[in-house]
Amino acid sequence: MNLLFAKQIRSRLTVWYIAVLAMILAVYIVLVFAFQYKFVSNQIYHDEVQDVETVEGLLYFDQSGTLKLRQNYFSHPKSHLLIDRLMEVRDLSGVVLYRTPTLNGAPLGGASLPDEGNEGFNRRIIKMPDGTHVFLISHLHTMQGRVLLIRLGYSLAPFHERMAQFFEILLIALPVVLVFAGFAGYQIAKRALEPLEEMAQKAQRITAQNLHDRLDIENPDDELGHMAVVFNDLLNRLERAFQQLSSFTADAAHELRAPMAAMRALGEVALRHQNGTDNDKEVIASILEETSRLEETINGLLLLAKAEAAQAVGPNTFSLVEVINEVSTLLEVLAEEHGTQLIMQVDTSDAFSVTGDRSLIRSAIMNVVHNAIKFSPADSIVTVTYSINQSQSTFVEMTVTDQGPGIESSEGELVFDRFYTSTRRETLPNKGTGLGLSIAKLVIERSGGEIYFDHTVSVGTRCILKLPAHPILRSESI
Repeated sequence: MNLLFAKQIRSRLTVWYIAVLAMILAVYIVLVFAFQYKFVSNQIYHDEVQDVETVEGLLYFDQSGTLKLRQNYFSHPKSHLLIDRLMEVRDLSGVVLYRTPTLNGAPLGGASLPDEGNEGFNRRIIKMPDGTHVFLISHLHTMQGRVLLIRLGYSLAPFHERMAQFFEILLIALPVVLVFAGFAGYQIAKRALEPLEEMAQKAQRITAQNLHDRLDIENPDDELGHMAVVFNDLLNRLERAFQQLSSFTADAAHELRAPMAAMRALGEVALRHQNGTDNDKEVIASILEETSRLEETINGLLLLAKAEAAQAVGPNTFSLVEVINEVSTLLEVLAEEHGTQLIMQVDTSDAFSVTGDRSLIRSAIMNVVHNAIKFSPADSIVTVTYSINQSQSTFVEMTVTDQGPGIESSEGELVFDRFYTSTRRETLPNKGTGLGLSIAKLVIERSGGEIYFDHTVSVGTRCILKLPAHPILRSESI
């Protein structure tokens, strides 16, 4: 993976930090190396100038007129940069008067250059026949009425070796510095982004059930604080809009209940009236049927509004077995009318309870069982089972199985959408309002559980409801 496009911001910040630091250090190394090269070169020049001045004081002509150098010169202290002394003295005509044995008879610097040594101490770099580079200083010196050209040179090999070692040290230090800097930069970026991670985790926990929660703001003046303020303002607007929508749904349903009840009553009276024709009675019966459907929708909207506002009501703890038995008692008559057998496989000695809004959870279970009965054919069986699962975390599991037309896998999530009704031909005769399962999903999930359909069954449907559970305490069972 290309680190420049890493998914985490702190990784990208670290990579860019290392890249910028590497460029800065590269420029720094070049500048330091150039400065060191210049500094050491000047140091060599000054050391050689001092050495030339020392040579001037140690040269002499013997009785035969031969130029010689006092022996104590070779024991004279010298700079650690000046190794392999090379010296040659000649007159202005180019005749060599003195040459150190280390030259092995080779000339030092070739023929004299015009004005060489006239301007104090001239310096240049020459190449010896053996390939050695020599730093050469030339200086004119007057001695006993004769003008001498003193050439003093030192091999640059020690200087080049020293600069190479210095450059190697810089190159070795560069990756080490970058590794430590990268680690430090990653930790700094991670620490700087920790508030953002905490904000993201808290924002992820905010749902319709706890829209009143807000992000913590430590410093409203920095960028993260400003983002938290803006996000909290967004939550305020969402909460107001959600409350207005819930209030509208509840208010509209309440306002429609009375007119629907009145229309139903008038229709029933008109249907019992003997003066109407058969056609009139058929029309009134259709109106009553649609009125009944509207009343069912209105009741569903009221229950939905109640479920959405359930966070305002404190939850209570109760036994789910009792609720299942109540639902079974209420729906047994409906099952008999439908020609369906309702079988309850529930352990009445259950010692676990669930926490939530009892009436809403009861309505959710009733909607699921009612759907199973409604869509089951005559002479079929609807089975309700109940079990405790403690494999990972303790929860109660309720399963409702029927022998109806089933639910296609493509409808697995759609059936939980509000007002969704299947368009399949076998389900049209029992078409409902499309609110029952959406209410059940809302209630179960707000209670910390889950609801889904098992699509592995070959016939009918199997709906599974799971709710967190805990053992019933003695005080709860009294």
